[in-house]
Amino acid sequence: MKLQSQLNLAFSALLLVILTAAGFVTYSLILDMLIDDEKAELRQKGELLVEVINEQYGTLKNDQQLSDFLEEQNLQLFLYSRKQNSVLFYTMPRQFVEGFSKEDYFENKEEELWEIGNRKYVTSRILFYPESSGMELILLTPLNDLQKVQQDFFRRLLIVFIIGAIAAMMLSYFLTNKLVTPLSRLKHQLKKIEKRKFDDVEPINATGEIREVAESVYDMATELQRYMNTQQAFFQNASHELKTPLMTIQGYAEGIRDKVFDQADEEKGLEMMVTEVNRLKTIINEMILLAKLDSSQTEYQPETVRTSEMIQQVLDRTLPKVNEKGIELTYDEDPESTLFVDQEKLLRALLNITVNAIRHAPSRVNISVNGKTIIIEDDGDGVSEDLIPHIFHRFVKGKNGETGLGLAIARAIIEQSGGKITVDDSELGGAKFTIRFL
Repeated sequence: MKLQSQLNLAFSALLLVILTAAGFVTYSLILDMLIDDEKAELRQKGELLVEVINEQYGTLKNDQQLSDFLEEQNLQLFLYSRKQNSVLFYTMPRQFVEGFSKEDYFENKEEELWEIGNRKYVTSRILFYPESSGMELILLTPLNDLQKVQQDFFRRLLIVFIIGAIAAMMLSYFLTNKLVTPLSRLKHQLKKIEKRKFDDVEPINATGEIREVAESVYDMATELQRYMNTQQAFFQNASHELKTPLMTIQGYAEGIRDKVFDQADEEKGLEMMVTEVNRLKTIINEMILLAKLDSSQTEYQPETVRTSEMIQQVLDRTLPKVNEKGIELTYDEDPESTLFVDQEKLLRALLNITVNAIRHAPSRVNISVNGKTIIIEDDGDGVSEDLIPHIFHRFVKGKNGETGLGLAIARAIIEQSGGKITVDDSELGGAKFTIRFL
């Protein structure tokens, strides 16, 4: 069953339960309300009659005149004497007087709903003045009359309920259709993602949480497309980087096998093969490390470390390369700076960036620390504008680059450490790598 049908069915069931409960309660309350209103009306009529009788027939000696007056009122009533415990006058058939007397309704002052056979009556008792006279006027109204009014009112209310329910269901259909339509469109966009048609994915118009989900899906499609393109470029670059040393090794191996080279060239070929094997080993190890970092398979053990101590290790390990190239490596330290990171992994990232800077610097590399920010810059040629967006991708190499994996590894480690790395132009003239930690 579709979501829209489920929502409409649930709303209809809920509406039916609410209307049924409301109808049942209303039906009961209507009768109680009618009984209360009828009692009040009977009391009002009775008090008016008692007042007229007290004024015009105060002595109650003219029984015939009094009887004629009560008959003219066209009411169901009894004139009852408490002292005599007898009905002096009545406008209802005699069997009602006998039936009510048998049930002691006249003596029972608390009973306001009298019943005889299958008939019920609403009553109201009004005392004559003075109360010592013991005279009482009892007015009655058949409950059936009130029940007819109740049923007529409830039928009209039921019609209103039905019209309201139809209107509510139509509104529910409109609202659920408005709610479900973006979800249906979103489903079609997800199907496109499933079929890897990322270019065909379109944003949809929606509101609230559905809009947020739709935006997330669109962003996911964009990111997946970028990832797929990156992976494709990665395999192309990886095959190229691996193919070059393999071809070199194959060429020398076949030459040695076929006795093409003399003794000197053969020794040179063997050295070249060892060099290319070491290069292959380096590339493969870095690819494995990068794959582990991207898949979060490596164990990450953060601890609080002093930034100055870690930078000092970088200086110590890069000293041979600095001396070999004859450049100046300076360090602006912040003694109070600390970081909560995996020291060994972050040290690997800093070494990759620093070695990269040393490789491109003709005369100077500077490392500076300010709080949780580390800046590594050189006075080389810098990074070209078209290469900046891709410099941290795999196998993307600048001028004089080696494997094209060092900066990608550094980025993965820094992001895993909760930091962010960016590159722009340095005041020294070359590239400036800025690492910021939260």
